[in-house]
Amino acid sequence: MRVTIERANLLKSLNHVHRVVERRNTIPILSNVLLKADGSALEMKATDLDLEITEAVPAVVEQAGATTVAAHLLYDIVRKLPDGTEVMLSTDADGNSMTVISGRSNFKLQCLPQSDFPELTAGEFTHTFRLDSGALKQLIDRTQFAISTEETRYYLNGIYLHTAESDNDIVLRAVATDGHRLARCELAAPNGAEQMPGIIIPRKTVGELQKLVDDPDVSVTVELSDSKIRFTIGAVVLTSKLIDGTFPDYQRVIPTGNDKDMLVDRQSFAAAVDRVSTVSSERGRAVKIALSEGQMTLTVNNPDSGSATDELAVDYSADAMEIGFNARYLLDITNQITGSEVKFTLADAGSPTLIIDTADDASLYVLMPMRV
Repeated sequence: MRVTIERANLLKSLNHVHRVVERRNTIPILSNVLLKADGSALEMKATDLDLEITEAVPAVVEQAGATTVAAHLLYDIVRKLPDGTEVMLSTDADGNSMTVISGRSNFKLQCLPQSDFPELTAGEFTHTFRLDSGALKQLIDRTQFAISTEETRYYLNGIYLHTAESDNDIVLRAVATDGHRLARCELAAPNGAEQMPGIIIPRKTVGELQKLVDDPDVSVTVELSDSKIRFTIGAVVLTSKLIDGTFPDYQRVIPTGNDKDMLVDRQSFAAAVDRVSTVSSERGRAVKIALSEGQMTLTVNNPDSGSATDELAVDYSADAMEIGFNARYLLDITNQITGSEVKFTLADAGSPTLIIDTADDASLYVLMPMRV
């Protein structure tokens, strides 16, 4: 293999593919990226056996061929090369090493044979639909913060993507929950998504997708099989296993009978929560919210360091009440709110609270209270 490629193009693609590779691997080949030169392109592929990413970049191919080299090492080398340079990659005759040459810099890297590189067999994709990357980004951004990190409840370790009926329309809906909070976002279902099965996209795949859908004008093709999902975003193809489990009936958690409405300025509220939580302990980040007509008082008590209170003017006219929340969860949700005001719909101190973005009727959030 002998190929010449612009450093900027090589770095951009390596940046996409090397992130999938785990830093520590018991199987040496999984630390490597597969490089395949053919025609007028260099194709790169990386996998962790659950997730596979491929990207092809334009290159001058003098001699077609393929090899695998350490992904993080190659990325670090290319990252440190000067801007605007060209990089030549060539394997030696026996295929045991690859030379990276750029200007006066010369590196010789150990290779493993291409035949050892595992293939993530996708099976037959039964459903295909397309959506704008901006729409996919919104579904992910509004929900991914609520994904559970508790490995024992593995079926919550991802985003539940499914179609549902809403106001006589079919919508594509993303839901994530960790048992303490729930985030839901939806958009009109694209053609081809109507009959899709409900699937759970793993947390790592969601994180990679989030970085790939930066350009809002790109169309994303989504393909589904029983156990896999594939996203094609421009020249990047991301294939992932799905979580094999049943997502809980989240509709039961979304309260419908909450009768106390409170409107508050989003920025003022987030700043006040952030201020008072400065004295809270890392373990118990509880903030108590006392509501009376037109006013909110936030209180944090930490026996080890002290206490804090803050007051805000709010639009609230129901009965006075007190309720406690995890401060970090409140801030996570207010960070997703796009409007200037946030609406809380409450019942009592022990029941879940509905949080609504006044500027975005496609998203809603549910937060469980804490005892304070």
